[in-house]
Order: sequence, then structure tokens, then C-alpha cells
Amino acid sequence: MDLGATLYVVDSAEAAVFYCRAFHMTIGYNVKHDNGTYLHAELEKDGKSVFAVSESSEGDIREKMLLAPQPTMSLGVNLKDEGELLNAYETLGSEGHVLRPLGSLPWSPNSADLVDKYGVCWYIYVSQHKPEEDVIPTALTGEPSAS
Repeated sequence: MDLGATLYVVDSAEAAVFYCRAFHMTIGYNVKHDNGTYLHAELEKDGKSVFAVSESSEGDIREKMLLAPQPTMSLGVNLKDEGELLNAYETLGSEGHVLRPLGSLPWSPNSADLVDKYGVCWYIYVSQHKPEEDVIPTALTGEPSAS
């Protein structure tokens, strides 16, 4: 299963370029309104569509999201290394709101939560911690214990 996401933002043409810079992506298939904003713009990485950007008429959503202490949803992006993570953090955080600065969590050695200047909430991280096979509790594997 693939989960598709469309970001509805004001200034979609500017936002598409912003996200391309944050995640080293390119603009793929797109359809523009007569005023130059996007009806639909697919943003791609390594030839695969990751998410789309579309113009929103809801002008105050950005302000609402920037003020939210904990948004109801965020887009999680697993980045390949610390360099990509730092680039995304600096780009998305510019004129945005950092909810949780870069740091480790039990499941990720380095991650952050923030709302960008368009009002989109992000959870960005690098390779998640994976427990060793021999330390996964048997209750989770469904296998009988060796005792």
C-alpha cells in the first residue's frame, strides 16, 4: 500500500520550490491554474512521486498551525543521512515553528518536529533504531519461549 498526501497551501508555486529545496526533490507532473498557482503538482525523489502540492483558498490555516502546541497530524519523512536531515530542518524551520528540536527518541537517533512557514507539520528523522532479533520479546513474535 502507498499512502498519498497532498499539501494544500497558499502560494503553492513558491511552496513547491521550497519543498524541492528542503528534500532535494523535483517537480513532476503538474497542472496550473490560470494565475500560476498549482491545481496539482507532484513532487518527486529518485523518480517516484512522494507527495503533491495544491493551492488552498484557506488563508488563515497557516497561522492556526503555527500557533498549535501539538498539531493533530504530521508528515513523517525518513531521510537517508544527517546531511539530508539538517538541510530539511534548516529549510523547513526557516520562518516556521519548531515543536521539538533535533534530538533522539527511543525509536530514532535524530529527529525533529516542526511546522513550516506554510502551516504543514513535519516529523523528520534518520534511520530508526531497530531492536536486535534476539531482544524482541517473544510475546511480540508469537513464538514460544525457549525455556
